[in-house]
Amino acid sequence: MPTKSVFDERISKFKNKGKDPLKLREKRISVCVELRKAQKNEHVLKRRNITLSSLPDDEPLTPDPQPGPGHTLLSQEKNPPLKEIVVGGLLSHFVDFLSMDDEPTLQFEAAWALTNIASGTSWHTQQAVWALGNIAGDSAVYRDTLIECNVVPALLARITPDTPVGYLRNLTWTLSNLCRNKNPFPPLSAVQQVLPSLVQLLHLSDKEVLSDACWAVSYLTDGSNDRIDVVVKTGIVPRLVVLMGHHELAVVTPALRCLGNIVSGSDVQTQTAIEAGVLAALPPLMRHAKPSVQKEAAWALSNIAAGPCKQIQQLITCGLLPPLVALLRNVSMMATVVVGDFKTQREAVWAITNLTSGGTVEQVVQLVHSGALEAIINLLQVKDSKVILVILDAINNIFMAAEKLGETEKLCLLVEELGGLDRIEMLQNHDNETVYQAAHSLIEKFFMGDNLEVLTTDATEDEFVFHAADVKKTFEF
Repeated sequence: MPTKSVFDERISKFKNKGKDPLKLREKRISVCVELRKAQKNEHVLKRRNITLSSLPDDEPLTPDPQPGPGHTLLSQEKNPPLKEIVVGGLLSHFVDFLSMDDEPTLQFEAAWALTNIASGTSWHTQQAVWALGNIAGDSAVYRDTLIECNVVPALLARITPDTPVGYLRNLTWTLSNLCRNKNPFPPLSAVQQVLPSLVQLLHLSDKEVLSDACWAVSYLTDGSNDRIDVVVKTGIVPRLVVLMGHHELAVVTPALRCLGNIVSGSDVQTQTAIEAGVLAALPPLMRHAKPSVQKEAAWALSNIAAGPCKQIQQLITCGLLPPLVALLRNVSMMATVVVGDFKTQREAVWAITNLTSGGTVEQVVQLVHSGALEAIINLLQVKDSKVILVILDAINNIFMAAEKLGETEKLCLLVEELGGLDRIEMLQNHDNETVYQAAHSLIEKFFMGDNLEVLTTDATEDEFVFHAADVKKTFEF
């Protein structure tokens, strides 16, 4: 079909059989699907405020008697005046210095000072951790400057069984910001330092710690297969699958994102997720009350459907087709569930197209029997040209499967009975030239010549009405 150029960008992100096998082995590009989060929520995730009144009051606060240069004070071998520097307000100045791009030496000295403060007692570090987390989340440059100053070991040393939960939350959040940004990605050496502690944090019960630890892992898996592999090899995938079923949305969302990233990797990495139980965890999320969760679940499923036929069969065996078709139909499978939105349907359409592209003939037949063909035909009326092209590609794939069984005529009759022929013909008048070409190609290839012998037509004032003789309700290849 003449739609290949339109699909190149999206299809290159999947594991379709039609791709160059060498490129498939060398690299898989993860799908850039982001959760639509409110701007204020992103701001809260990136920046948190800690006031002096919220910190432990172990000692009376005293003003800094000699507010001298921070580096000199912190360089004292014994008892550097960390608390005095904090109370004297130097932390805010260190943070300001980090934004002076034209003074790299001053930037480095400020990062060094903050790292040293983070190595102090709990009182000192809570102030420094707050500052470090904000700095690390601002940009990859600031993040890497802090990493070069050995901030990671300083923070990890504060994570102990006795660490108060409030302090632990801020430490986890700061670590997650040190994992953020991918232009460039964090150094692998820092990632390998952080991962063991993230694994430990993911086994705690506090929802804020779990949420930020999951977000950290989601940032680390949002990259090449090599980076995904570093995470997978920690053995944390089964725990992430468990967290997909957590009762708090703040935990479910990043855990689902982690698994979505992992199954966008290699077939081996996807199989690791499947063996950890991700297929059983997806159906409830595809029926979730939040459309954003439904969309993420459909995206994860579309990546699994882009795998080899063995994984597609596991998807079918685990009962993923009914909830997938329900998303396509925009119909709730539970009375209490809010119906999904078009963005979710778009991801579900990609799942169907990937399955028809990489699945066996028998698997495509099962897909048709599930009601997926009718569902995607109904979506041919949407305004999104890209979605229409993806649907037409899926229909073409289904016809190719029918050809292999010598049952093209039966499929033509079914498509006509479902209203598909009328809709495809209408698309020949579409404003988008590529849509027109794709629709015309389908009509010309499968609905002309011998395939039309079993159809009769009656002329009306505006159009031809097609009638199929002896149409079977159930499509049987």
